[in-house]
Amino acid sequence: MNGNAMLRPALWGALVIGVLSGLPVVNLGNCCCCAWIIGGGMLAAYLLQSGTDTPITLGDGALVGLLAGLFGAVVNLVVAVPMRLLLGPTQQRLVQRILESQQDVPDNVRQMIDNMDATGIGVAALLVGFVVMLVMGAVFSGLGGLLGAFFFKKKTAPVAGNS
Repeated sequence: MNGNAMLRPALWGALVIGVLSGLPVVNLGNCCCCAWIIGGGMLAAYLLQSGTDTPITLGDGALVGLLAGLFGAVVNLVVAVPMRLLLGPTQQRLVQRILESQQDVPDNVRQMIDNMDATGIGVAALLVGFVVMLVMGAVFSGLGGLLGAFFFKKKTAPVAGNS
C-alpha cells in the first residue's frame, strides 16, 4: 500500500493519541495498558481499511499504527505545552502546600524544591515526555495498528466455481 493512502488515517490516529494523552486527567487512560495510544493505532488501521476495497495486510496496519504513534508524539507535545503553561503555577503551589503540611521532609529536599525554576523543569520534563511518548507511541500504536488490521480486515469474497 502506498504512503499517501496511510497519511490521513495516521494523522487521525495521531490526533486521538496526542490530544487524549496530552489532556490532564484524561491522560490517565494511558495508565491502563496505554489505552489511548493503542486505540489511536487501531483507529488508524480502521480508517485505512475503510478507505480501500481490498483487505489490508497486518504489516499495513502495523505501519499506519507506527506512523500514528510518531505523529501522536508531536501532537501530544503541541497539546502539552499550553497545558503546562496553564497548570504549571497551580502544580507548583500544590507542591508547596504539600511541603508545608509535611514536617518530616529533609531540609535539603525542601530547599531543592523551593529552588526549582518552573520553566527549566518544565522544558526538561516536556523534552523527556516527548522522547518517552515517541518510543511508547511507536511501539504501542504499532501494536494497535496490528490489532486493528486483524479485527477490521475486510473479508475476501469466496471464489465461485470448483466444487
